Amino acid sequence: MNMKQRGISFIGVLFVVGVLAFAGVIAAQVFPTLIEFQAITKAASKAKEGASVPEVRSIFDKAAQIDDIKSISGKDLEITKEGEKTVVAFAYNKEIHIGGPAYLLLKYTGRSK
Repeated sequence: MNMKQRGISFIGVLFVVGVLAFAGVIAAQVFPTLIEFQAITKAASKAKEGASVPEVRSIFDKAAQIDDIKSISGKDLEITKEGEKTVVAFAYNKEIHIGGPAYLLLKYTGRSK
């Protein structure tokens, strides 16, 4: 009886575990930026209720202080009118250091609803 072994080798298991660990580390660093993006979107939606540009920026800055938003401030907002509605738009970049000279660049853009 000549039985052939089937399955993955120990080196294969180490490789798969290494790739999953690397992906987990990157995901753990990206997740807080996604939470911050949601907080920024919520603050922009709240800020659009302001009557003037300085008031919109002030409302955003107050919400940013409460939600601990550090990536963007009220002065970085683009505030426009579309008909009778105020629209608050924003864009910013986040860099995540991977190792050595390598960085992961995340570009976030959004606007109030």
